Amino acid sequence: MADGQLKVLTTLDHARTQWYHFMAIVIAGMGFFTDAYDLFCISLVSKLLGRIYYTDIASDTPGSLPPNVSAAVNGVALCGTLAGQLFFGWLGDKLGRKSVYGFTLVLMVVCSVASGLSFGRTAKGVVATLCFFRFWLGFGIGGDYPLSATIMSEYANKRTRGAFIAAVFAMQGFGILFGAIVALVVSAGFRNAYPAPSYADGRAASLVPEADYVWRIILMFGTVPAALTYYWRMKMPETARYTALIARNAKQAAADMSKVLDTEIQEDADRAEAVAAGGAGNEWGLFSRHFVRRHGVHLVATTSTWFLLDIAFYSQNLFQKDIFSKVGWIPPARTMNAVEEVFRIARAQALIALCGTIPGYWFTVAFIDVAGRFAIQLMGFAMMTVFMLGLAAPYHHWTTPGNHTGFVVMYGFTFFFANFGPNATTFIVPAEIYPARLRSTCHGISAAAGKAGAIVGAFGFLYAAQDPHKPEAGYKPGIGIRNALFVLAGTNFLGMLMTLLVPESKGMSLEEVSKENVADDEEATA
Repeated sequence: MADGQLKVLTTLDHARTQWYHFMAIVIAGMGFFTDAYDLFCISLVSKLLGRIYYTDIASDTPGSLPPNVSAAVNGVALCGTLAGQLFFGWLGDKLGRKSVYGFTLVLMVVCSVASGLSFGRTAKGVVATLCFFRFWLGFGIGGDYPLSATIMSEYANKRTRGAFIAAVFAMQGFGILFGAIVALVVSAGFRNAYPAPSYADGRAASLVPEADYVWRIILMFGTVPAALTYYWRMKMPETARYTALIARNAKQAAADMSKVLDTEIQEDADRAEAVAAGGAGNEWGLFSRHFVRRHGVHLVATTSTWFLLDIAFYSQNLFQKDIFSKVGWIPPARTMNAVEEVFRIARAQALIALCGTIPGYWFTVAFIDVAGRFAIQLMGFAMMTVFMLGLAAPYHHWTTPGNHTGFVVMYGFTFFFANFGPNATTFIVPAEIYPARLRSTCHGISAAAGKAGAIVGAFGFLYAAQDPHKPEAGYKPGIGIRNALFVLAGTNFLGMLMTLLVPESKGMSLEEVSKENVADDEEATA
């Protein structure tokens, strides 16, 4: 294909923004809505799980999940996500993006409902079944990352492609907010229907039996929006780039996109035959010298930056309830009953989502195709580093009475610049810079590296943030929250350095940025 671009791909690159673009954003975005809801809602209910299944009424403080149980409950879905990203990323390049797209959604819906129905007569039984279903929930979520990103990048025009992919990813913010709202509504309803004293005023009475329904309803409710989009996922045609460049059927790609774009696309017969015959001869694979020469540095850049980002991002998200408790923004657990604690945690998470998380995502949508991927990612990492240092250095100041609001504002800014920064761009760039036949695979690898960072954050922060002098029951002394924040600032700074390896793809066609149309001999003489 060195002699020119296929007409169907040129038409897609220059298509005006129209209804099918917005439909694709909603269809793909609802998957990410559910992804975020399911991954982060566990932080809303983990303290309730501790109260229900691990409370000893002889203790002065309500029950909490033991260290190994807390790590498993918070981290098992991330392990499943990592595996799903690798598997479905590879499968998306082998079988087609659409072929496996519906299956990931079904798996998410079924396992989300099953998580809420976790059964067992003992705490160990309930936690074991919950972890089992959340692993497979994560497996389905993992598939949504490379498939949604690749589908959106291959449907979009080159002028607004970044904004469209960012809009899909921005649905994460609404998923996080929706999870907090559901938790607020459910906990408020149960709190009013079944009044209970605080743990300090009545240890046994503070935990009403009906509280067991609260966490189950919250875990299951996020499946509703995703289930509603299943039909539309199945109606989407395969992307033109997969059909033309991988399945090598340019005529079928032109026919599919003619229906989508509501315009007649007549593919050039000679170019279609050249594609069917094997294109420009660029048939090298992921583990070849050609890939290393063209995209080796790119893969290092996309994997390392996503890995470093997610250490900080998931540490902040999954354990913000613990941080808020330690700085006094959420009252001590013993001063509340079980359902009231869920309400307070959900209210805090909703405020952070509204003021920091969601605006950051949509700032990226607005500016990604203006400022470019590289500039936004570099700026985001830099500002995250600054605000983390601003939290860590005067940490004792933030924990004194009267300064808690300032801490929350600073904490919200770290979320804002994570999302108006690397949390969005690390998702966008891998969907643009690799050739079509490896695009989903490489996005899956990059995303899996991110989830490896999330696992480090989820497991590591839990232990590292423990007070070095007075750790929580069952934990060994850690380095404390202040030093843990310094470590997170360091990971953000490393992310900023690794961003220097990330290429800019703003305004370029996918074939241009990935050099899909350039044969090896042409590249060597260029």
